[in-house]
Amino acid sequence: MKRIHRRLFVSTAGLAYTALLANGQRLNAGPLQAPPTVTRAAEGSRGAAATVHPLATEAAINCLRDGGNAIDAAVAASLMLSVVDSHNSGLGGGGLALIRLANGKTIAIDGREMAPSRSTAQQYFNSDGKPDPMLSQEGPLAAAVPGLIALLDRISREYGAVSWKAGLMQAASIAENGYAISANFAAVIREQASRLRKFPSSAAVLLDSAGQPWPANAVLKQPDLSRTLRKIADEGSDWFYRGEFAERIDAFMSSQGGYLRADDMTNYQTVSRTVITSRYRDRNIYGFSPPSSGGIHVAQMLAMLEPFDVGNIFKTSPATGYHLLLEVMKRALADRAHWLGDADFAKVPKGLLDAEYLKSRAASIDLTRATEVSAHGVPPAAEIDLFGPGGHTTHLTTADSQGNVVALTQTVNTSFGSKVILPGTGVVLNNEMDDFSLAPGVRNAFGLVGSDANAIVPKKRPLSSMSPAIVTDSEDRPTFTCGAAGGPRIITTVLQSLVRAIDLKLTPSQALSEPRVHHQWSPNHSIVENAMPDATVAELKRMGHEILRTNHLATAQAIGLQQGQKLFAASDPRVPSSAQCL
Repeated sequence: MKRIHRRLFVSTAGLAYTALLANGQRLNAGPLQAPPTVTRAAEGSRGAAATVHPLATEAAINCLRDGGNAIDAAVAASLMLSVVDSHNSGLGGGGLALIRLANGKTIAIDGREMAPSRSTAQQYFNSDGKPDPMLSQEGPLAAAVPGLIALLDRISREYGAVSWKAGLMQAASIAENGYAISANFAAVIREQASRLRKFPSSAAVLLDSAGQPWPANAVLKQPDLSRTLRKIADEGSDWFYRGEFAERIDAFMSSQGGYLRADDMTNYQTVSRTVITSRYRDRNIYGFSPPSSGGIHVAQMLAMLEPFDVGNIFKTSPATGYHLLLEVMKRALADRAHWLGDADFAKVPKGLLDAEYLKSRAASIDLTRATEVSAHGVPPAAEIDLFGPGGHTTHLTTADSQGNVVALTQTVNTSFGSKVILPGTGVVLNNEMDDFSLAPGVRNAFGLVGSDANAIVPKKRPLSSMSPAIVTDSEDRPTFTCGAAGGPRIITTVLQSLVRAIDLKLTPSQALSEPRVHHQWSPNHSIVENAMPDATVAELKRMGHEILRTNHLATAQAIGLQQGQKLFAASDPRVPSSAQCL
């Protein structure tokens, strides 16, 4: 899944700063003033939020100050990200919300995008009869039915304490008045400029009048997106799914050869999913069931780690600790490639979490050398005991003093999704059709392969790596929550965050700061962050791992909860993200 561009701007971290922009001043010559300090670790007692952008984090904190709970704060942050983080997520995408309520109930709401009712796999084949992945990655055919607005509307109505209108209007104000784009956001625009030029409505927003990418520090104003947010505030989500927005989708797709229509928008619904609950050490780990693959595979990997003294292994030999993590990653991600898909359509065996099955999968792990994982496993009752119906990407997390905790991961898939901004709306349309398996052996934009379990079917939701997680203690009280962005690297990043918090007893900030590794079974190589010491990498090579190096693998957010005392928010130091507490 995707190249990762999460290095977002930190010098606009304060909604008051936008007053400087309201005068129409441009920042091409540099910032107007010294940027406010942005923290990546914070503690407080009333509320906490961590996101990839300071404006989104501040929107969440403002909501908490104004009487909102963690659910309201998450909605406000999500809406702000649709303005300032549009290459990663937004109104034209979808998301998965894992929520722990103050009453002790954990719920999972699926706002994942859905294949249009007219979709067929053949629409992604060229004239030679071969699959053409570019058709599922760029342009009108790439877009699935967006679910984020339905998700935010639902969790706000059912679990929030205040109206979501304030969050919509706050985001609309930033879209109208503008915000200064970062060097990293500008780099993403430059990278995608040739694709964005193909779509006049996208070029009109993200490129200047000469068709060139906006430079760093330019003020990006989005009047159409502001109007969209205000319309939703005034008329509700029906305007989006049954009104003008749906009509615009229909007209655009009809004229451009796409398959998404107004009736697809009208028929979209969020889905309540089964919460994956597993035990690790003396904790409960709550995760998301299919179409998320993360909940199952994080639980699988933790179960395979259970017999090992992970903390002592890392203390004695960090290389052996990373080696062990890579070995469980390979085994879980091999199962993902074969078994996982939307459980409303595919047979996803519950036996993937069977203790004896996972014991057998882990039996071949050798702590001294890398082992070959040739194929997926076959869990018990694979045909009859099944899970039933129930970017790019970004993760945000919020918590409040009442005990509400939200882990929300949202996406438009690759950078700027389909590269299409729906004319007149400012909304970047996703390219989630690429998260389906077009054909056996065909890799998607993130190098993942799949099976018939994740094949394109009308109204089906594509398999996701999004992995929001919540941890509770032996008395089932929340102690930690995390999630990440970065395609299949989400799953392995969440695993490492949990291991560091539970086994290595690190603070949330420390858990997110340590170097990470990744293995997704196919292709058969281990990816290691450059921050890892050379001696550790050399030892991994000696054990037989084929090593690739990268600057960073994924972007994570986390909150630690100390019962009745403190909340500890942390955002990933790999990017200019933001954590705040009350």
